[in-house]
Amino acid sequence: MSEFVRPNSKEEFEQNFEQIKPLMNKTEAYYESSRCLFCYDAPCVTACPTGIDIPLFIRQINTDNTVGAAKTIYDSNYLGNTCGKVCPTEVLCEGACVYNNQNVKPIEIGRLQSFATTDTIVQDKKLFELANPNGKKVAVIGAGPAGISSACELRREGYEVDIYEAKAVPSGLTIHGVAPYKITNEDALDEMAYLEKQFGYKVFYNNSIDSKDKIKELEDNYDAIFLGIGLGSTNKIELKGENFNQVYGAVEFIEKLKLKHEGVTIGERVIVLGGGNTAMDAASECARMGAASVKLIYRGSKDQMSAYEFEYDLAKGVGVKGMFNLAPLEITENDGMSNGVKLIQTTYENGKLVTIQGSEFVEECDMVIMATGQSKMVEFLSLIDDLELDAKGRITVNEHFQTTNEKYFAAGDAMNGGVEVVNAVAEAKQAARGINDYLIKSNV
Repeated sequence: MSEFVRPNSKEEFEQNFEQIKPLMNKTEAYYESSRCLFCYDAPCVTACPTGIDIPLFIRQINTDNTVGAAKTIYDSNYLGNTCGKVCPTEVLCEGACVYNNQNVKPIEIGRLQSFATTDTIVQDKKLFELANPNGKKVAVIGAGPAGISSACELRREGYEVDIYEAKAVPSGLTIHGVAPYKITNEDALDEMAYLEKQFGYKVFYNNSIDSKDKIKELEDNYDAIFLGIGLGSTNKIELKGENFNQVYGAVEFIEKLKLKHEGVTIGERVIVLGGGNTAMDAASECARMGAASVKLIYRGSKDQMSAYEFEYDLAKGVGVKGMFNLAPLEITENDGMSNGVKLIQTTYENGKLVTIQGSEFVEECDMVIMATGQSKMVEFLSLIDDLELDAKGRITVNEHFQTTNEKYFAAGDAMNGGVEVVNAVAEAKQAARGINDYLIKSNV
């Protein structure tokens, strides 16, 4: 039985989705920063995809130079506040902390990062001076982490930047796809507003680039175009019954929960199909929304799941039950409503996953969430001439993040297939530098 009561108010929702990395106060930040050994050639820096000088910003916090700490963070990572909350620090910077070798709790780098940047956002401290306008314009498609990061870097170099975003709010998956117990919508949007004011790019919301004519208009009006479009909807796996009522894609379910909070209706008995981090988030969210039973079903063993171990532990901690070596055969129904999942046991023979004939059974439920990965934006990308994709539908780029159509650059999930927010931020910054080099050399 779930330990959570179904939330019926904003207060109850926030209680169920209490932040797993709560904001430190000044005293906590001082004592935690005092624990840092300020390592030379620190492994935590190497483990950070954006290469933040972690010992430096922690020392700055410890000496009450919070604004300096924020500047150190934002110099490397334009979504420093967001990443402090949503990064899998357990396997990145904190996972590399030398204290792990001594069986001592690693420095809480993510929370210290959020402390410094939150303080600076609240005070609206100006951190950057922009270069003089260079007369050139860049269009960015997508106001997610990749798009925002590229825009900030380009503005620092004097480019005029316009971002085109199909949704009504910025921040991409940070708003629409990250569990509420990792970051609140308010925190994500506060950083977005701070960055827009700091860097002065323009964002055009509810503005989908969805036709050849719109693509042509961008090509005519901008010197270069950055693609930060992310990924699409949940993949269909051609499972019988996946179109029944009460069957949801994980990405769509999480987005609905992020936007409607306590207004979302959850089944009493929920089955989540999948073994990635998104599956863990969806399962944990259902438990926190008061579902009586949440079962996570994966075709392989627990050790073969792609989810981080700490993410699975987080789900188990709120009552999610894992069921392994089970493959779905179909979703069963009653009057078009899902009422169970027919499963078959699996095993490995000669390194291949095989089913065990005669082992079929039905696990009853009244809601199914399909955490089966996200589709690539192939249809949109087909609108762009001479743009090559690889066999998996990812945008092909060179070492400068330039695509096969020289006017276009790309980074983030649309290019890497789906990794972490911090990877998108790091790649997009490099792509912006690639755009700068390209426009200087081509003298466009």
